[in-house]
Amino acid sequence: MKIQTLAKYVDQPLVINKINNQMPKLLIGSGSAMAIYDAYKNRNDKREKNDFKLLKNGIIAASIIGATLTAVKKFKLIEIEPASKIIQEQAKAVDEYIKKTNLNDNFLLSILNKSKRNHLSLDEIPVLFEKLKNDSNRTVLFKKLFSENKSLTSNEIFSEIKRLSTLGAIPVASGIAGGIIADTVTATSSSKGNANKIKEGFYQYFANIFLCNVGAGTALFCLEKLHKLGIVKNLSPTKKMLTIMAGITAMGIVGGSYIANFLSKKIINPIFAQKKERGIYSERKPEPLDIALHADDIATAGVLSGVKWIEPMLPVMYFISGYRAGNGYRNVTKE
Repeated sequence: MKIQTLAKYVDQPLVINKINNQMPKLLIGSGSAMAIYDAYKNRNDKREKNDFKLLKNGIIAASIIGATLTAVKKFKLIEIEPASKIIQEQAKAVDEYIKKTNLNDNFLLSILNKSKRNHLSLDEIPVLFEKLKNDSNRTVLFKKLFSENKSLTSNEIFSEIKRLSTLGAIPVASGIAGGIIADTVTATSSSKGNANKIKEGFYQYFANIFLCNVGAGTALFCLEKLHKLGIVKNLSPTKKMLTIMAGITAMGIVGGSYIANFLSKKIINPIFAQKKERGIYSERKPEPLDIALHADDIATAGVLSGVKWIEPMLPVMYFISGYRAGNGYRNVTKE
């Protein structure tokens, strides 16, 4: 199977709609599995009151999942068109194409008629592209059957960054709230525990979400400006992706943990009367999982590049950041 065929398959609006419809199940399933696994993994940890570990994890996971699903629906943070509208537009595009071209290829007609109400299979897509490869009329048709990679304006870039950053903030904020509630319910609440949750929330949001989004948006903004000036000749999805990843690396991965720890030391510590002054990374040391969490930056880069099918997966990716904030994860306390 060619990669291009697979890419076109997942680029179909009806496939993206189905992925989006499955997101709540995936978020609930993966979040619940992580809460159970974490309780099992730490069952012998003397620092935890393990009788409450599963209950606390469940409250944190439920808080994140509930807040995320509610916010996504209420504030329309994931922009996926409803299936009814997609079907209406695809049917119209197919009918207009058939009428305009007087198509008489029965096999091709069967594929096109199917595309009015359903997505095409991996076998049908290459046939469609091959049979219509020299047809200049296919452009309008393909814009409806497959998601279009559109160039964002300056305003649209930063509007997208705002939307994606809000989508990332909700799991972190609800994770912190869920963690504090869980401690209160199990009578294990403490000033230090609450401070750690807020500081980890700072770390997760600034290092793994917000500053990466800002770096991505800034890099894409500069690329669009260079394109308008004629310095960059074309804006292919690959070129956009590479530029965005460079911005993420520069602002998020490199500087994010430093800025998050600095804010924790200068803002959160004084609020909770924690006066220890050590190295900048005494609050939180970067570790391999933090690098792995930057997988959501690839998704962000894909969304900004115009790859729409990744977008419904962002809530699932952001769940880990919210969960770690809710548990007040501090790897410097392991010693």
